Amino acid sequence: MMRMLLALLLVAGVARAEGEAAGEFDYYVLSLSWTPSWCAIEGDARESEQCDPGQGYGFTLHGLWPQYERGWPSYCPTSERAPSRAMTADMIDIMGSSGLAWHQWRKHGVCSGLSAADYYALSREAYERVTRPDLLRQLDREVRLPAAVIEEAFLEANPALAPDMLTVTCRDRRIQEVRVCLTRDLEPRLCGDNVVRDCTLADAVFSPMR
Repeated sequence: MMRMLLALLLVAGVARAEGEAAGEFDYYVLSLSWTPSWCAIEGDARESEQCDPGQGYGFTLHGLWPQYERGWPSYCPTSERAPSRAMTADMIDIMGSSGLAWHQWRKHGVCSGLSAADYYALSREAYERVTRPDLLRQLDREVRLPAAVIEEAFLEANPALAPDMLTVTCRDRRIQEVRVCLTRDLEPRLCGDNVVRDCTLADAVFSPMR
């Protein structure tokens, strides 16, 4: 009995290591990254062109992530071809870099069940469906504010969204991302329990665009 149990555990471990089945998920999380925060935390140290003065990046597309009701798939086996350099370069205007576009395909896009071209097209459509508040782009100085203010701004700009359909995350005491939950048809929907974990900071740093 013990040998059988060990054999089953080994088989399960191998199956898990190979990744989940592509196309089998419940909904999407659209992750929008506030570029000034990313630059302060990581980008400046990397000397990323995305952080150069005058680039004008605000909320960029971090990714469109297939999601389970609890948890998420990643690095799924796929027979789809990897994106070309031209495909990833075409995403720079909303993602900031072709490297990020490549990484998002490799980790999340392969789990969508779509081709690379279709995944990027769907990601762009999802990004364009969510209105990023103009007021946040007009900020001309660094401020400290409750993270809830960012959520309220998105709710006001997107009347179809309800509070439990998005979440605001923080990192290093900065506003990091806004994550919006969408159906597979890109309609707003309630987020799963593991996604709805709002940043509770009352004095989160929010830096202006460069």
